[in-house]
Amino acid sequence: MKANDERLIAILNDLVRINYDRIEGYEKAIEEIKDFSEVEIKGVFLKMAEESRKHRTELTQAVVQLGGEPATDTTTAGDIYRVWMDVKTTFAGNDVLASLQLCEYGEDKALEAYKTALANDVAWPTDIRLIIEKERASLKSSHDRIKRYRDDYANAEKSH
Repeated sequence: MKANDERLIAILNDLVRINYDRIEGYEKAIEEIKDFSEVEIKGVFLKMAEESRKHRTELTQAVVQLGGEPATDTTTAGDIYRVWMDVKTTFAGNDVLASLQLCEYGEDKALEAYKTALANDVAWPTDIRLIIEKERASLKSSHDRIKRYRDDYANAEKSH
């Protein structure tokens, strides 16, 4: 295997792990929302977990295409997506605003990881680079949606 392919596989597996983290985080967030009036937020979180399942599948296929072994776990260092571990604590008080803030932070970290992946000085096969760019755009859209919800909740809280 060429050195460039090994680097590509390592970078792709980092993104696979981030998507595992994202799935785990949103599933935990869904589980922890007890207020039935928050069905819309649960739906958004469900959509984002599904989005990461799709991303994970695409990235896994890219790793296999390059001859690598796809990651099957979450990040171990925790420096990219540790925020998800705090979600349960946040929901202890059923604070939807705080959960949205944590989710936005997680989305920031995911976007940062995709940006870093694309900025690496490696020769990306065009089809794989397009997958990463498409997924990054999708994550940016999700980030913006979470941010809008966060802003709406923050404004509603101020008016009470």
